[in-house]
Amino acid sequence: MECTVSWTGGLNTRSGMGFVAETGSGHTLMMDGAPDADKPENGGLNLAPRPLETVLAGTGGCTAYDVVLILKRGRHAVQGCTVKLTAERAETDPKVFTHIRMHFTVTGKGIPAAAVERAIAMSHDKYCSASIMLAKTAEITTSFDLVEA
Repeated sequence: MECTVSWTGGLNTRSGMGFVAETGSGHTLMMDGAPDADKPENGGLNLAPRPLETVLAGTGGCTAYDVVLILKRGRHAVQGCTVKLTAERAETDPKVFTHIRMHFTVTGKGIPAAAVERAIAMSHDKYCSASIMLAKTAEITTSFDLVEA
């Protein structure tokens, strides 16, 4: 896996702290920093997600992918899956994630709650590389709602 991240600012100081990532799979992702009222030249323009937001989003995508795949492989009629992630960060640098809450909403027909619980646990314990890495610094808690379609 590879990725190239380039600052979009260069000599154009109006570009702030924007970056573009070009992934090995041929996709691009924009990132930007938060505006800095005290030192505008050091802040972003709020034109894209913050880099750490993309880490959180990627973790959500990784675990949701696992949950859907595990349920489908179990021949469950899964029709939807969302995961809301809420993270807390350390107060001092490096401001790593210290606690991440993942709340899943799984929609389908006749899916047993035990199957959803198992799929989430398997993702968290075995398959989701992103959440397993983040668990080195953050306590990760999970919960879910099961919606009958």
